[in-house]
Amino acid sequence: MAREFSIIGVVGLGTMGAGIAEVLARRGLGVVGVDFDEEGVARGKERVAHSTARALAKGKIGEAEHAEILSRITYSTSLDDLAEADLVIEAIPEDLDAKARIFAELDKIVAPEAVLASNTSSLSITEIGVHTGRPGKVVGLHFFNPAPVQKLTEIVRTVVTEPDVVADVVEFARGLGKEPVVIGDRAGFIANALLFGYLNHAVSMYEQRYATREDLDAAMRFGCGYPMGPLALLDLIGLDTAYEILETMYGQSRNRLHAPSPILKQMITAGLLGRKTGRGFYTYDGPDSPTVVADAHTPAAGGDGGVTLREVRRVGVVGTGTMATGIVEVFARKGFDVVLRARTADKAQAALGKVRKSLDRQVAKGKLAEDARDEILARVSPAVEFEELAGCDLVIEAVAEDLAVKQAVFGALDEVVKPGAILATTTSSLPVIECAAATARPGDVIGLHFFNPAPIMKLVEIVETISTSADVVATSRALCLEVGKQPVHCGDRAGFIVNALLFPYLNDAVKMLEAHYADADDIDTAMKVGCGLPMGPFELLDVVGLDVSLAIQRTLYNEFREAGYAPAPLLEHLVTAGRLGRKTGKGFRDYS
Repeated sequence: MAREFSIIGVVGLGTMGAGIAEVLARRGLGVVGVDFDEEGVARGKERVAHSTARALAKGKIGEAEHAEILSRITYSTSLDDLAEADLVIEAIPEDLDAKARIFAELDKIVAPEAVLASNTSSLSITEIGVHTGRPGKVVGLHFFNPAPVQKLTEIVRTVVTEPDVVADVVEFARGLGKEPVVIGDRAGFIANALLFGYLNHAVSMYEQRYATREDLDAAMRFGCGYPMGPLALLDLIGLDTAYEILETMYGQSRNRLHAPSPILKQMITAGLLGRKTGRGFYTYDGPDSPTVVADAHTPAAGGDGGVTLREVRRVGVVGTGTMATGIVEVFARKGFDVVLRARTADKAQAALGKVRKSLDRQVAKGKLAEDARDEILARVSPAVEFEELAGCDLVIEAVAEDLAVKQAVFGALDEVVKPGAILATTTSSLPVIECAAATARPGDVIGLHFFNPAPIMKLVEIVETISTSADVVATSRALCLEVGKQPVHCGDRAGFIVNALLFPYLNDAVKMLEAHYADADDIDTAMKVGCGLPMGPFELLDVVGLDVSLAIQRTLYNEFREAGYAPAPLLEHLVTAGRLGRKTGKGFRDYS
């Protein structure tokens, strides 16, 4: 039977500590909150009062419950007042020496059987625990911010933590309404170890001026369904906090991808810490405000660079797969005449059938009228010969991800499509310049990477090569906006924005699994519950396809030659074994 903790101490009443104290009090537990001076106690008390007052105003708690919650927390500036606590949770800033001192003092104050827990998000629990005479009763209990809202808790055991202590803390976390995952003691644990590598990579992209902050953030929100973009999330976390977590991770892993990007240190030195100071990657209307205001880096309205846009009324699409037919639907629905080119008449009709089937589903759901469906279909002309694309103002290639095949298509288009037409590729990973090189008009070639399913997904990555003309870029952006898409701009390098950020993170998750640090379920839970992602990494890998994922990871590694991008051996082994994910019924999980 799990041990009951009835009196809980919380040391440090900042945002996390105050949030933890509130969580405990809401569950009917007696809480002793300790900070180091009266000012710290007052701030902590105010945080709890403000948070619970919001819950009261929203009707989530009543007046009596509100009063009871506040009455369960007593405040102090002395650790001695924790003498009766069964469990003490330390939640001071991420400083190993400071935490070690706190644990050494607590060890002398609390009863021998009391459990000591740290809320650290990255520091070694083992290194903290050795400063006590009870390392077997020291554990990590990592809540996520804001603690009253976030469900995940990472419970970190060291090699000497007693099994019954881990079991008791797991049950305690469940009793708080949290979802606990138990893991070993390594920098970053699950969520931060995967999250901060991704965030650091986004900072590097920004630092290299590969994409704007707005486009980096929009790409991950619209392309992956993330609740926040990476730079906005860093501003929320605090750049100083992020830097310390990355430093800790790098100190243990020596993985260069964990070494904090230099711009982080520069921004911290300049006092640009994120929302808490009113400026970080973005500028806010005041300290601690979530409201972004325009600054010197905000893109100008319009964004066409003053160039004259090319007229586009007739669009050609080469290909008959899901992406091709989706793009046909996108343009036809917005009033464009579309030529759908296939290799045979039968394939062209079958592709047109896919468009009709998609539109029929919208009619059945009441989202589209039958006459509107018929008008859309009337705008689509099936074709077999490349010459039938001659009059198009824009031709989009959407054939297989095979460079030789794509180059053959671009060579054929170059011979027949009228001068001034834009030629676009939907490739998700191949070099756009290689497609442009197959033509005598590289300035007219651009990447338009739609996301699948094209009629639903909002994002389009506009990929310009070193040869792409400025008016082609501006026209492509205007077209994306006209058909209701969110365009983001990036250069022509492997992965563009989304895949370059997404797949190293997925690869890191596979490496974590093959190291037996945590199982697939716990890793997926950590990223969904702790970080608010729509899917865990292994769920997503099985949906994307392990063979597709491996190919993208290899492309990234071959271009950047970064050791951290080398595909995880486990991913290669699963592909070799034919476990490709949902499409084969087996991947990281088995599907019936």
